[in-house]
Amino acid sequence: MPSRRSFLASLAALPLLPRSGWAATPVQLALAPLQQQIAPAQYGKTDLWGVNSSMPGPTLQARQGDRLKVQVNNGLPQETSMHWHGIRIENAMDGVPGLTQAPIAPGAEFTYDFALPDAGTYWYHSHAQSVEQVERGIQGPLIVAEHDAPDVDQDLVLMLDDIRLMQDAAVDPVFDHPHDMSHAGRMGNVMLTNGQIEARYPVQQGDRLRLRLINSANARIFALGLQGLTGWIMAYDGMPLTAPEEIPDQLLLAPAQRIDLIVDVTADAGEDAFLVQFERDGGYAQASFPVSAGTKSTRNMPAPLPPNPDHAITLGNARSATLRMEGGAMGGMRAAEWQGETQGMRSLAQAGQF
Repeated sequence: MPSRRSFLASLAALPLLPRSGWAATPVQLALAPLQQQIAPAQYGKTDLWGVNSSMPGPTLQARQGDRLKVQVNNGLPQETSMHWHGIRIENAMDGVPGLTQAPIAPGAEFTYDFALPDAGTYWYHSHAQSVEQVERGIQGPLIVAEHDAPDVDQDLVLMLDDIRLMQDAAVDPVFDHPHDMSHAGRMGNVMLTNGQIEARYPVQQGDRLRLRLINSANARIFALGLQGLTGWIMAYDGMPLTAPEEIPDQLLLAPAQRIDLIVDVTADAGEDAFLVQFERDGGYAQASFPVSAGTKSTRNMPAPLPPNPDHAITLGNARSATLRMEGGAMGGMRAAEWQGETQGMRSLAQAGQF
């Protein structure tokens, strides 16, 4: 399996493992510029914006039913806010500047305080100037653990991203290029897993892993596969499946989407297992798992994850609205109209689904 290619030469593994720890109350998140080694050392560090001095930020962990209190301190040169992606949350805490809260000015702070009704894999990110602030590094995982979590040897968060770097390893500063805005959005030219070009996680043969995949890229849809790993899809976007599904040859992970997998390490000791990212010219290692000797054998299909509470949305008092969508890369495209129930959409937004 070839290494992750990029326009930079001689890629090297970087010692940036996912940071974790059960979230205290209140959690402090400091947003500020930083320098981080993304490219090989001969290119120097890349100027980024990070959370608690890292990109991505720390993994916030709590248990289902907890209440999370997070103080966000804005040390960026721009206004910002923090969105808690996928969590069913009261609207005032959803982090949309100008809609659910005033933006957090440079040098100011804001405290988010909300309940965590659902277990699952979620993430937090800037919701102000997102095309720039998220790519520069204002993002991180949010993991809400089940009270009856599955028995695994390792529970790994893999935050998949892309970033657009120039030849000197600096972030391309043009975030409003017309080509990006009229086509598929801003696509990066360097792939990252937890802020690393080559992410490596040692495992043992026969280990059972829970892989929490999060796509934090602006626009890239990751086409993924496994090599030396076999297992099941357990949840999409934080919501458990009623029964585990066998992992197909290719998984698609859209921007902001999450998929929980439980996999067994089937590669032999001395080999590497891989999370593979497919492109037009083949597959490349998105994350590697060096395999050492182990004593475990392949196990049976795991039980489903515990279901989250049912939160029904009623549309009895909804009113209809028309959204007009038009434009496109070449201009002059015929407008498309979509009619929906606005109260239902508001309810979903309040629930954290948008």
